Amino acid sequence: MAINTFARKEIKFLLDMHQYEELMKVIREYMDPDEYCKGGKEYGIYNIYYDTPDDYLIRTSLSKPYYKEKIRLRSYYSPAAPDDKVFLEIKKKIGGIVTKRRVSMTLAESEKYFADRSKPVIKKYITEQVFRELDVFLDHYPVIPKQYISYQREAFFGKDNHDFRLTFDRKITDRRYDLTLSSESYGNYIIGADQKLMEVKVGDAIPDWLVRKLSELGIFKTSFSKYGRAYQNYVEDSIRNEKKIYVSGISMINNNILLNRSV
Repeated sequence: MAINTFARKEIKFLLDMHQYEELMKVIREYMDPDEYCKGGKEYGIYNIYYDTPDDYLIRTSLSKPYYKEKIRLRSYYSPAAPDDKVFLEIKKKIGGIVTKRRVSMTLAESEKYFADRSKPVIKKYITEQVFRELDVFLDHYPVIPKQYISYQREAFFGKDNHDFRLTFDRKITDRRYDLTLSSESYGNYIIGADQKLMEVKVGDAIPDWLVRKLSELGIFKTSFSKYGRAYQNYVEDSIRNEKKIYVSGISMINNNILLNRSV
């Protein structure tokens, strides 16, 4: 079983195609493509986000607290077969620093784990520790599948610093039904066809060459959560279609959704 653990800053930018193309000219000079992205290739990422029945985790996240956490099941196959490897991840953000811990198992094993906490054979102590953390999380939050999100990713690593990572995501797709990784990727796009979401993932400061190019192209950081944007779109659509939803901590003023930070 594989496990990945890290702590880093994640800074997001929403680019149009002109900004992306101009930025790529300098990125190729200082960064190398991920092994799955050589020759201009991309790879797909497919996620199921889990939340409480009243969407407590995402509502709390959108209120921008000092500490927040979420849990998701991730696959790099679509559709995923029962024997395909998936990753169960806990992602936390504490004062701007993002940490992620994850364990791998098959899709069938993940379904058993959520059903009755049955675990695959564990051979590493650190994997056992992560499962304990997952157990505590699931004991505290009665989560169920709530959101599907997929996207196509292009990733790069710094030539002189492999801890510096930069990704571009497009075709960010969401749906709040058919919540399984065993189905094909389909749904609604949550950014424009001419946009890409760039994430700078770094342990310390953004390199000077990138800061200069971002300033030159008029690219500014933004607050963007894929799950958060999908949830806000769901609430807006429900209000627009006059569907009755009762969610504590949400109010609507001048067509803007406001989330009570005390939730």
